[in-house]
Amino acid sequence: MPTRLRKVRKLRGSRTHGWGQIGQHRKTGAKGGRGMAGGHKHKWTKLLKTDYFGKNGFKPPTSVEVEAANLIQVSTIAERTGQEVVDLAALGYKKLLAAGKIFRPLTIVVDSWSEKAAEKVKAAGGRLLKPGELTST
Repeated sequence: MPTRLRKVRKLRGSRTHGWGQIGQHRKTGAKGGRGMAGGHKHKWTKLLKTDYFGKNGFKPPTSVEVEAANLIQVSTIAERTGQEVVDLAALGYKKLLAAGKIFRPLTIVVDSWSEKAAEKVKAAGGRLLKPGELTST
């Protein structure tokens, strides 16, 4: 086909080349941008199908979360039960932490504790025991 007879020669300068309103029949403009452009506006339905939103952090497989209780929780438990011995191991706690205060001498049974928690318990006149030590003393 000779170049001079092509339709494009007639449409030179017409801006839309016979495709109506501006922006029709274009390449990336018809798709709404390149890549994920418009992901928060008009391409959000595509993003719902992926894990684009939210936090996806990494946890080392060796990390173990320990159930811990604070001194303020121990004080609350002791007030509610009215006992001088609080068995945290029986309640499912593995460690005692030092947040809060303890106001009376308590015997606390737990697997492990922080140094600061031990200081606070001893300053109040209490003591810390491992789970097997309660029956032996």
